[in-house]
Amino acid sequence: QVHLVESGGGFVQPGGSLRLSCAASGSIFSLNTMGWFRQAPGKQRELVAHTTSGGGNPNYADSVKGRFTISRDNAENTVYLQMNSLKPEDTAVYYCHALISVYSGSSRHFWGQGTQVTVSS
Repeated sequence: QVHLVESGGGFVQPGGSLRLSCAASGSIFSLNTMGWFRQAPGKQRELVAHTTSGGGNPNYADSVKGRFTISRDNAENTVYLQMNSLKPEDTAVYYCHALISVYSGSSRHFWGQGTQVTVSS
């Protein structure tokens, strides 16, 4: 069974930084798209950032461009989200997501449990 485990969330003041990590473990044939979503109270879950299998073509939500950076280490099955210049509107539960092939010719979505990020004075 594949598991995604997030870490790095917390409480920070506006302008602060956090780095989220998500490590995938279990029976993994190959890693495909990996990324981060977030969901604030009363709002739909939204894509924050994602990378393709090669990790060289990141995409970001417009609201975080220039402030967040996604990266991945395929050797460690880990994706990161460096969050700088955090704003109160970044407050949400952040979910790691991965599209993973557990055997050749198949793939499915996996989700982490979520980690809370709170930005407030």
